This record gives sequence, C-alpha cells and structure tokens, in this order.
Amino acid sequence: MKVPNNRRLPDWIKLKSRLSTDETQQSVRRLLKENNLNTICISGNCPNIGECWQAGTATFMILGNICTRACRFCGVETGRPLPPDPDEPERVANSIKQMGIKHAVITSVDRDDLIDRGAGFWAKTIKTVKEVNPLVTMETLIPDFDGNPQLIQEVIDAAPEVISHNLETVRRLTPSIRTKARYDTSLTVIRQISDSGLVSKSGIMLGLGETPDEILQTMDDLLLAGCRVMTIGQYLQPSREHLPVSEWIAPDVYKNYETIGLEKGFRFVESHPIVRSSFHAEKHVNSQDDTNNHF
Repeated sequence: MKVPNNRRLPDWIKLKSRLSTDETQQSVRRLLKENNLNTICISGNCPNIGECWQAGTATFMILGNICTRACRFCGVETGRPLPPDPDEPERVANSIKQMGIKHAVITSVDRDDLIDRGAGFWAKTIKTVKEVNPLVTMETLIPDFDGNPQLIQEVIDAAPEVISHNLETVRRLTPSIRTKARYDTSLTVIRQISDSGLVSKSGIMLGLGETPDEILQTMDDLLLAGCRVMTIGQYLQPSREHLPVSEWIAPDVYKNYETIGLEKGFRFVESHPIVRSSFHAEKHVNSQDDTNNHF
C-alpha cells in the first residue's frame, strides 16, 4: 500500500505506547529514573511496552544513550558519548531484581569510540545480571562490533540465552540506511553466534522500499547463517529528518511472511506491523535445535 509521506498512520497501526498511567508503569518509570537507567521501551516509544512489561520483560539500553553512528531509520541521538559508567552493570542487575523481571533484554548504542567497541562492558553487564538474578533468562541485542570475532566472542562467552543482531533491512537498501554497518558483516556476526550453540536472532523493518523477493532472500540468508528467530515489523519515521515511510504493509502480508518463514525453517517468526526486536522475547529462549543449518 503506497502512501504519501504526510499521510496519517493507517488504522492497523495501534500505538499502545501512548502509555497508560497505571500503577505498574508509574512504578517502573520511577525505578528507572532513580537508578539512572535507559530503556529502549521508553526512549524508543515502543508500541508493545504495556504487553511486554505485563509479561515480565523489559529492554535496557547500556553504554549511554548517545550513538556514534547515524543510521537514517533510528531515533537514538547521535554524537560523542560520555565514558561508560562503571556502576551501570550493577544498577541494571539490581533493577531487574527489584522489578521482578523474568526475562531481560539488553541492548546498547554503537560505541565506535571505544577500543573494544564496548564488548568488555557488555560481558561485565551480562555476568553481573546473572550473578544477581540467577533465575532470570536474558537476550542481548548487540551491535556488530565492526565484525571483530574476538569482540563478539566476549559476549558469547558471557553466555546469555539469546543473542540478537538485527539486519534491519535487505541487502540492496543497507548502504543507504545503516551508514557504517554492512549486510555481510551482520551475517558473519549471526553465523558466529549460531556456531557457538546459543540461540541467534535477527530482525528487519518493512516499508523502506524493499521488494517481496528481497524479503524472501533475506530470510534465506539468515537461515544459512544459522538464525533461529526472526522479527519483522513496520518502519515508523522517528522525525522529519529521518527516512520517510515508503509503504505501509498490511497485517495480512505480515502474517503471510510469518507462515513462509516458519515453512522455511525458523523456529519463531514474529511478524506484525507493531513488532519490535524484543516482542515476545521471553518465548525465544526455547528456540534451539540440534543443527546449526536448516539447508
């Protein structure tokens, strides 16, 4: 469904993130503020925030809230970040405990300013969360660390249950959308995760100008890299300075991609206009199988 750039959101985009003021959400917000923590649930205005928090899932963003990259789809501020806060891993771990979270999702901005791109801080955070919350399962949504296998391995060795790295879009559109990131570099990251035996996960946005054939090819590329879980959601323009939406994709099309993805071999495919990376993340822990390759 092609639309003019200034058209209102279609009826099927239900932004539940125009948040209610119920007691649970108010208490979570207070706790995050008190602990000086960032969560992509709030900063990204996620449409699923109520459902995820109700299910005992929340997504924390570590290493600050300023990214060293300027991807044209992303609403996170770009600039020169502050040095990492050495106390942040403990604050994240304690907040997870206080919030009673069952499944924690942790992501970060890109930190190309750091020698190790933040990998050591990532490993410390994962280990601290596990020490303080031994029963909590965890998904990490990581940057590409410039494809450096030693840095990626630091996160793998910390042993979160799921490691996710998003392709974001199809091969053809990657150079114009993701700035420094490369499609094949991301596939290499996913392959290393898959080969480690951990659950590997990735996601893309629709409505950026991709074709159906390109979406199917992306599925095949992910499966060949050993990916187990895929998320597919609608791109929403964060501001007028970001890329405009090229197309609103109807819910039945997303459902069709879900069916195709499962038939191709994914264990989970979360595909809907309002799906984001951490949607139903608590279910994806159980997506391991006995082979690292579906083909």
